Amino acid sequence: MKLNLKNPIVFFDLETTGTNIVSDRIIEISYLKVSPNGREETKTIRVNPGMHIPESSSAIHGIYDEDVKNCPVFKEVAKEIIHDIEGCDLAGYNSNRFDIPLLAEELLRADVDVDLMKRKFVDVQVVFHKMEQRTLSAAYKFYCNKDLENAHSAEADTKATYEVLKSQLDMYPDLKNDVEFLSKFTAQTNNVDFAGRIIYNDKGEEVINFGKYKGQKVTDVLKSDIGYYGWIMSSDFTLHTKKVLTNIKLRDFQK
Repeated sequence: MKLNLKNPIVFFDLETTGTNIVSDRIIEISYLKVSPNGREETKTIRVNPGMHIPESSSAIHGIYDEDVKNCPVFKEVAKEIIHDIEGCDLAGYNSNRFDIPLLAEELLRADVDVDLMKRKFVDVQVVFHKMEQRTLSAAYKFYCNKDLENAHSAEADTKATYEVLKSQLDMYPDLKNDVEFLSKFTAQTNNVDFAGRIIYNDKGEEVINFGKYKGQKVTDVLKSDIGYYGWIMSSDFTLHTKKVLTNIKLRDFQK
């Protein structure tokens, strides 16, 4: 089934040095941009992460230090990536939990201030897990009746994810061919920040989602504990969490 699109949508996948959103880095990004008129464009960019790629990670995706030593660092390609995905919704496989948060961190580290939270996100893994409970390779076999060759290659995984979503739309009549519906269907959180340290409560208010202040409104905590903001900013939280907290603090200061 052809996707019913109001905006272009970018399917993307990352290969990384590891799975820690705070400390790990992107070494490859591949994306497939699908326009409302059906036009498809692909691009793959390799990145020098500025750190050693652990052997355990290289064993999965096959990318080693030697392969990226002459590649640009992320800051050198960040604006190109943002230009390519400008005005687009985003989709991937396990992208809501990993790829989008890590991409947001890398952009902030590169001093590119873009609010990805304004985009719609479609996580194909969530559709699959809600319907069938399988992996990407199994999803590709189940929905497309094909074997996924070069699994854990960013380009192969990206193209497979796109094909799986189209087949899911064919298979499940209850799935609307609409990115806004799919974004809501695959959303698993009510996060304010990508890491889920701050969430919206049932009244739409920002509340702390961890530690001793869990469940309390951010604005109340910032007023009652004057050292809390400084502790967050100096601790090992994601840059996006710090940015969100700063925005809330500034917003309340300006009132």
